[in-house]
Amino acid sequence: QVQLVESGGGLVQAGGSLRLSCAASGRTFSRYAVGWFRQAPGKEREFVVGISWSGGSKYYADSVKGRFTISRDNAKNTVNLQMNSLKPEDTAVYYCAAGERVSGLGGPLTYWGQGTQVTVSS
Repeated sequence: QVQLVESGGGLVQAGGSLRLSCAASGRTFSRYAVGWFRQAPGKEREFVVGISWSGGSKYYADSVKGRFTISRDNAKNTVNLQMNSLKPEDTAVYYCAAGERVSGLGGPLTYWGQGTQVTVSS
């Protein structure tokens, strides 16, 4: 069992930056791939970015490439998401997710955090 807690959401103007953090507790966090998903009002939850258990592989949705950066610190059981050049369309609830591999995130064996709201004003 893995427990995930997100933090760092808030309100920012377009062009600004936010840094989200996902803190994990429970079973060995360093063995899990971690990702961020987001869900905007009236839309389905979508994959944003993922990182392998070692941090050696990272995967980004096209919509955030070049603007978002994911990193992890297994010694501190944390994963961070640096979001730059934010756009109003980035507005959503952002969820941290953990699982055996990035490709499986969002599936039935995914652990989820409770989500944190990100609002980007124009």
